[in-house]
Amino acid sequence: MQADAYRKGGKLAEGLAILEDGITLTIEGVESTQQADLYRLKGEMLLEKGASQRPVLNTVEGAKAPEAEQVEAEECFQRAIVIAQRQDAKSLELRAVVSLSRLWQQQHKQDDARRRLAEAYNWFTEGFETTDLQEAKNLLDELQNC
Repeated sequence: MQADAYRKGGKLAEGLAILEDGITLTIEGVESTQQADLYRLKGEMLLEKGASQRPVLNTVEGAKAPEAEQVEAEECFQRAIVIAQRQDAKSLELRAVVSLSRLWQQQHKQDDARRRLAEAYNWFTEGFETTDLQEAKNLLDELQNC
């Protein structure tokens, strides 16, 4: 929560440092149920940090993170997915898949994003009023219209 507060306050370096500490603690100790979400948040912050350091573009896409940050963020999202799968934590996996799908959408990989997100979204049979499932559905609708 503290890392997310730093992110919202625009202090991305501080937020990333806290996330690194949290990830280190989960690696050194027993694997935490929050480890997947820590990696997902790290990926999100890397993308934000990269975009904030790049001058705003005069395009429809706006500023996006440089390729190095995108690669590292994708690795974080993929790691979060694997951890969540290992823990059978479908909600955490969905969050990470949403983040990965957004990145792929920016990279013009809409088909891959739509396919992966639909697979994760279709696991659920209830809870469609939750923020996570509503966010996933909205992104799926966006990807369908591309």
